[in-house]
Amino acid sequence: MPADLAVIGLGHLGIPLVQAATTAGVRTLGYDPDPGAAADLRAGRLPCGAWDGALSAADLRRMAAGGFRTTSDPAELGRVHTAVICAPTPLGADRTAGLSAVGEAARALAAQLRPHTTVVLESAVYPGTTEEFLRPILEDGSGLRAGRDFHLAYSPGRLDPGNRAYGYANTPKVIGGLTPACTEAAATFYGRLTEKVVRARGPREAETVKVLETNYRHVNIALVNEMAMFCQDLGVDLWDVIRCAETKPFGFQAFRPGPGVGGHGVPIASDCSPYGGRGPGRPLAMVELAQQVNGRMPGYVTRRCAALLNEHGKSARGARVLLLGVSYKPDVGDQEGAPAREIASRLMELGAQLSFHDPFVARWRVLGQPVPRADALYEAVADADLTVLLQHHRSYDLQGLAVKAQLLLDTRGASPAGTAYRL
Repeated sequence: MPADLAVIGLGHLGIPLVQAATTAGVRTLGYDPDPGAAADLRAGRLPCGAWDGALSAADLRRMAAGGFRTTSDPAELGRVHTAVICAPTPLGADRTAGLSAVGEAARALAAQLRPHTTVVLESAVYPGTTEEFLRPILEDGSGLRAGRDFHLAYSPGRLDPGNRAYGYANTPKVIGGLTPACTEAAATFYGRLTEKVVRARGPREAETVKVLETNYRHVNIALVNEMAMFCQDLGVDLWDVIRCAETKPFGFQAFRPGPGVGGHGVPIASDCSPYGGRGPGRPLAMVELAQQVNGRMPGYVTRRCAALLNEHGKSARGARVLLLGVSYKPDVGDQEGAPAREIASRLMELGAQLSFHDPFVARWRVLGQPVPRADALYEAVADADLTVLLQHHRSYDLQGLAVKAQLLLDTRGASPAGTAYRL
């Protein structure tokens, strides 16, 4: 049976879209060029390194019951009304988003593209990518013209994994089409999945929404990270400062420091376009500085660990250090960009004996070596010379863990006041 929707790219963007679509009664085809990955999903098996620790095999079975099926045959892409490209765009050595997976997805779709199909890009990309990179691939491969023969639009992903208050249905969806008709075609589709659709002037504006939202987060986290170091030097309790500041009913939004910034949303600071397109001619200096500040946090956390051990008569070399939470967000298993790996690497280079615990991560490797997983959490905390909370999963009883710990460094400010050392 033909599907209403094809989702190309079954990762951290694609699977939540599939969940939302099947919940809304939309027959959905998931395309992955790897036959093994497609077969695993058909069988209800999660891929290694799942994008969201909250997703279960039961969820996949429910999605299948709601009309979701997978394929590795690109010919099936020609039988859908709407195709959404959710391919990954990992950072390259020059810190630009890699577009190879988007290009592969576009070429697979172009060869099957039919008139009147609505094509949407959701991957995180540089402004202009939809028009200057994606559009030529689709037009050259199909012989069709965007805006005349098929609809083309961009919609930034706004998923917040682990957020119990905001999901796909109640998070407004921004859409920018190549033409007004393209925008309306995409809006009609997304209107089936979400309560509110916000129309941008065009795809460049919609792409830049993602840039602004991501950069806003990184710049504000950098500010409070600098405040954490500033307050540590002054002997000021930053967490109490934030508690008081967030009572201001206007002009302030509370952000909290941490060991670094992870996730799939990558800030864009440079003028460098990954496809050679036109840039504004100047970098975003504030974002570049924020990247530098946030990039220093793993080193700062490592130095705090070594200093705490030293203050209590222990050396980092040979110390038993337990890391709690190695994912980039609470209550998910996704480790994309998580600072835990760099912190672990630095501690290993100092000679520490590491172990980790994370309810959503079964196995973890650092510097090519497996890190032992602590299965008996409270016993491991009691045995460790230093326990470091890197991610606050809801299942952690921090008051109980603080009682057991010899030393506890809380980099998230989540433990009760006075029970742990804070960042």
